Amino acid sequence: MSATGSFISVRQAQKLDRRAQERFGVPAQILMENAGRQVVEALVRLRRCRRPAIICGKGSNGGDGLVAARHLLVRGIPAQVFLAGTPQELKGPSRLQWIILNRLGLKVALLNPDRLAGLSRKLRSCDCIIDALFGIGLSGEIRGMYRTVIEAINAARTYVLAVDVPSGLDADTGRICGVCVRADATVTFVAPKPGMRQRRAAKLCGRIIVADIGVPLLKA
Repeated sequence: MSATGSFISVRQAQKLDRRAQERFGVPAQILMENAGRQVVEALVRLRRCRRPAIICGKGSNGGDGLVAARHLLVRGIPAQVFLAGTPQELKGPSRLQWIILNRLGLKVALLNPDRLAGLSRKLRSCDCIIDALFGIGLSGEIRGMYRTVIEAINAARTYVLAVDVPSGLDADTGRICGVCVRADATVTFVAPKPGMRQRRAAKLCGRIIVADIGVPLLKA
Protein backbone atom coordinates (compact mmCIF):
# COMPACT_ATOMS: atom_id res chain seq x y z
CA MET A 1 0.00 0.00 0.00
CA SER A 2 1.14 3.54 -0.63
CA ALA A 3 2.12 5.86 2.15
CA THR A 4 -1.29 7.52 1.92
CA GLY A 5 -3.19 4.25 1.66
CA SER A 6 -4.73 5.47 -1.62
CA PHE A 7 -5.12 4.01 -5.08
CA ILE A 8 -4.43 6.05 -8.20
CA SER A 9 -5.90 5.54 -11.65
CA VAL A 10 -3.89 5.24 -14.84
CA ARG A 11 -4.84 8.82 -15.73
CA GLN A 12 -3.70 10.07 -12.32
CA ALA A 13 -0.43 8.14 -12.53
CA GLN A 14 0.28 9.59 -15.95
CA LYS A 15 -0.60 13.08 -14.69
CA LEU A 16 1.78 12.71 -11.75
CA ASP A 17 4.49 11.57 -14.15
CA ARG A 18 3.95 14.58 -16.43
CA ARG A 19 3.87 16.96 -13.46
CA ALA A 20 7.14 15.58 -12.13
CA GLN A 21 8.73 16.37 -15.49
CA GLU A 22 7.03 19.65 -16.40
CA ARG A 23 6.52 21.32 -13.01
CA PHE A 24 9.40 19.94 -10.97
CA GLY A 25 11.90 19.35 -13.78
CA VAL A 26 12.47 15.65 -13.09
CA PRO A 27 13.56 14.15 -16.44
CA ALA A 28 11.80 11.03 -17.73
CA GLN A 29 15.18 9.31 -17.76
CA ILE A 30 15.52 9.75 -13.99
CA LEU A 31 12.03 8.35 -13.40
CA MET A 32 12.88 5.33 -15.53
CA GLU A 33 16.21 4.93 -13.73
CA ASN A 34 14.46 4.99 -10.35
CA ALA A 35 11.86 2.47 -11.49
CA GLY A 36 14.39 -0.05 -12.79
CA ARG A 37 16.52 0.29 -9.67
CA GLN A 38 13.49 -0.32 -7.44
CA VAL A 39 12.72 -3.52 -9.35
CA VAL A 40 16.22 -4.82 -8.65
CA GLU A 41 16.02 -3.79 -5.00
CA ALA A 42 12.80 -5.79 -4.71
CA LEU A 43 14.45 -8.83 -6.29
CA VAL A 44 17.33 -8.58 -3.86
CA ARG A 45 14.96 -8.41 -0.88
CA LEU A 46 13.03 -11.39 -2.25
CA ARG A 47 16.32 -13.27 -2.84
CA ARG A 48 15.29 -14.01 -6.40
CA CYS A 49 18.13 -12.72 -8.55
CA ARG A 50 20.68 -15.48 -9.12
CA ARG A 51 19.64 -16.38 -12.70
CA PRO A 52 17.11 -13.75 -13.84
CA ALA A 53 15.43 -13.30 -17.20
CA ILE A 54 13.88 -9.99 -18.27
CA ILE A 55 11.14 -9.72 -20.89
CA CYS A 56 11.00 -6.14 -22.22
CA GLY A 57 8.41 -4.44 -24.36
CA LYS A 58 8.87 -1.44 -26.65
CA GLY A 59 7.46 1.18 -24.28
CA SER A 60 8.57 2.76 -21.02
CA ASN A 61 7.80 -0.44 -19.11
CA GLY A 62 10.38 -2.20 -21.27
CA GLY A 63 12.77 0.67 -20.57
CA ASP A 64 12.36 -0.01 -16.85
CA GLY A 65 13.35 -3.61 -17.59
CA LEU A 66 16.47 -2.50 -19.47
CA VAL A 67 17.48 -0.33 -16.50
CA ALA A 68 16.98 -3.34 -14.22
CA ALA A 69 19.26 -5.39 -16.46
CA ARG A 70 22.04 -2.81 -16.04
CA HIS A 71 21.67 -2.64 -12.26
CA LEU A 72 21.81 -6.43 -12.07
CA LEU A 73 24.93 -6.42 -14.24
CA VAL A 74 26.57 -3.88 -11.90
CA ARG A 75 25.89 -6.36 -9.08
CA GLY A 76 27.66 -9.08 -11.07
CA ILE A 77 24.42 -10.74 -12.19
CA PRO A 78 24.13 -10.89 -16.00
CA ALA A 79 20.45 -11.41 -16.86
CA GLN A 80 19.02 -13.04 -19.96
CA VAL A 81 17.30 -10.07 -21.60
CA PHE A 82 14.65 -10.39 -24.30
CA LEU A 83 13.13 -7.53 -26.32
CA ALA A 84 9.72 -8.14 -27.89
CA GLY A 85 10.33 -5.98 -30.94
CA THR A 86 13.24 -4.20 -32.58
CA PRO A 87 15.67 -1.58 -31.25
CA GLN A 88 14.36 0.84 -33.88
CA GLU A 89 10.95 0.77 -32.18
CA LEU A 90 12.37 2.01 -28.89
CA LYS A 91 11.86 5.71 -28.22
CA GLY A 92 13.33 8.35 -25.91
CA PRO A 93 14.56 7.06 -22.54
CA SER A 94 14.04 3.41 -23.54
CA ARG A 95 16.22 3.88 -26.62
CA LEU A 96 18.98 5.38 -24.48
CA GLN A 97 18.86 2.42 -22.10
CA TRP A 98 19.26 0.08 -25.07
CA ILE A 99 22.34 2.01 -26.20
CA ILE A 100 23.85 1.86 -22.71
CA LEU A 101 23.35 -1.92 -22.45
CA ASN A 102 24.98 -2.41 -25.85
CA ARG A 103 28.00 -0.37 -24.80
CA LEU A 104 28.26 -2.49 -21.66
CA GLY A 105 28.31 -5.59 -23.84
CA LEU A 106 25.12 -7.16 -22.49
CA LYS A 107 23.48 -9.11 -25.30
CA VAL A 108 19.73 -8.65 -25.74
CA ALA A 109 17.82 -11.34 -27.64
CA LEU A 110 15.19 -10.01 -30.05
CA LEU A 111 11.83 -11.74 -30.05
CA ASN A 112 9.73 -11.83 -33.21
CA PRO A 113 7.02 -14.19 -34.48
CA ASP A 114 9.64 -16.43 -36.12
CA ARG A 115 11.90 -16.64 -33.05
CA LEU A 116 9.65 -17.76 -30.21
CA ALA A 117 10.31 -21.49 -30.27
CA GLY A 118 11.96 -22.64 -27.10
CA LEU A 119 11.29 -19.44 -25.15
CA SER A 120 9.56 -21.29 -22.30
CA ARG A 121 12.48 -23.72 -22.09
CA LYS A 122 14.94 -20.83 -21.85
CA LEU A 123 12.83 -19.18 -19.16
CA ARG A 124 12.63 -22.38 -17.13
CA SER A 125 16.43 -22.31 -16.81
CA CYS A 126 16.11 -19.06 -14.81
CA ASP A 127 15.12 -18.67 -11.18
CA CYS A 128 12.99 -15.60 -11.83
CA ILE A 129 11.42 -13.64 -14.67
CA ILE A 130 10.99 -9.86 -14.68
CA ASP A 131 7.85 -9.05 -16.66
CA ALA A 132 8.46 -5.65 -18.29
CA LEU A 133 6.37 -6.26 -21.39
CA PHE A 134 3.35 -3.97 -20.93
CA GLY A 135 2.68 -1.26 -18.37
CA ILE A 136 -0.41 0.46 -16.99
CA GLY A 137 -1.36 2.05 -20.32
CA LEU A 138 -2.57 -1.23 -21.80
CA SER A 139 -6.31 -1.56 -22.48
CA GLY A 140 -6.72 -3.40 -25.81
CA GLU A 141 -6.71 -7.15 -26.43
CA ILE A 142 -3.32 -8.86 -26.60
CA ARG A 143 -2.80 -10.88 -29.76
CA GLY A 144 -0.11 -12.40 -31.94
CA MET A 145 3.48 -12.53 -30.75
CA TYR A 146 2.73 -10.77 -27.45
CA ARG A 147 0.10 -13.32 -26.52
CA THR A 148 2.59 -16.10 -27.27
CA VAL A 149 5.26 -14.42 -25.13
CA ILE A 150 2.89 -14.12 -22.15
CA GLU A 151 1.82 -17.75 -22.56
CA ALA A 152 5.51 -18.73 -22.57
CA ILE A 153 6.11 -16.80 -19.34
CA ASN A 154 3.22 -18.58 -17.66
CA ALA A 155 4.22 -21.98 -19.05
CA ALA A 156 7.74 -21.61 -17.64
CA ARG A 157 6.37 -22.00 -14.08
CA THR A 158 9.16 -19.77 -12.80
CA TYR A 159 8.92 -17.05 -10.15
CA VAL A 160 7.64 -13.86 -11.83
CA LEU A 161 8.08 -10.26 -10.71
CA ALA A 162 5.89 -7.85 -12.70
CA VAL A 163 6.89 -4.23 -13.33
CA ASP A 164 4.08 -1.83 -12.29
CA VAL A 165 1.32 -4.27 -13.32
CA PRO A 166 1.28 -7.83 -14.72
CA SER A 167 1.30 -7.62 -18.52
CA GLY A 168 -2.23 -8.11 -19.82
CA LEU A 169 -4.04 -6.61 -16.84
CA ASP A 170 -6.10 -3.43 -17.22
CA ALA A 171 -4.77 -1.40 -14.30
CA ASP A 172 -8.00 0.60 -13.90
CA THR A 173 -10.61 -2.17 -14.11
CA GLY A 174 -8.76 -5.39 -13.34
CA ARG A 175 -9.95 -6.82 -16.68
CA ILE A 176 -7.74 -9.38 -18.39
CA CYS A 177 -6.93 -8.20 -21.91
CA GLY A 178 -7.21 -11.65 -23.48
CA VAL A 179 -4.25 -13.14 -21.62
CA CYS A 180 -2.26 -12.04 -18.57
CA VAL A 181 0.99 -12.83 -16.83
CA ARG A 182 0.57 -14.66 -13.52
CA ALA A 183 2.96 -12.84 -11.21
CA ASP A 184 4.19 -13.93 -7.81
CA ALA A 185 4.91 -10.31 -6.93
CA THR A 186 4.36 -6.91 -8.54
CA VAL A 187 6.44 -3.78 -8.00
CA THR A 188 3.97 -0.96 -8.65
CA PHE A 189 5.06 2.65 -8.70
CA VAL A 190 3.84 5.57 -6.57
CA ALA A 191 0.63 3.82 -5.41
CA PRO A 192 -1.49 0.74 -6.19
CA LYS A 193 -3.87 0.92 -9.14
CA PRO A 194 -7.67 0.38 -8.79
CA GLY A 195 -7.76 -2.79 -10.87
CA MET A 196 -5.51 -4.51 -8.36
CA ARG A 197 -8.39 -4.56 -5.88
CA GLN A 198 -10.40 -7.01 -7.98
CA ARG A 199 -10.19 -10.54 -6.61
CA ARG A 200 -8.97 -12.22 -9.79
CA ALA A 201 -6.55 -9.38 -10.54
CA ALA A 202 -5.15 -9.54 -7.00
CA LYS A 203 -4.26 -13.20 -7.55
CA LEU A 204 -2.47 -12.32 -10.80
CA CYS A 205 -0.50 -9.54 -9.07
CA GLY A 206 0.64 -11.69 -6.17
CA ARG A 207 2.42 -9.73 -3.46
CA ILE A 208 2.14 -6.01 -4.20
CA ILE A 209 5.22 -3.90 -3.45
CA VAL A 210 4.73 -0.13 -3.75
CA ALA A 211 7.91 1.66 -4.80
CA ASP A 212 8.89 5.32 -4.79
CA ILE A 213 10.39 6.61 -8.05
CA GLY A 214 10.64 10.27 -7.10
CA VAL A 215 7.14 11.34 -8.15
CA PRO A 216 5.45 13.46 -5.44
CA LEU A 217 1.99 12.07 -4.61
CA LEU A 218 0.24 15.44 -4.38
CA LYS A 219 -3.38 16.43 -4.70
CA ALA A 220 -4.28 17.59 -8.19
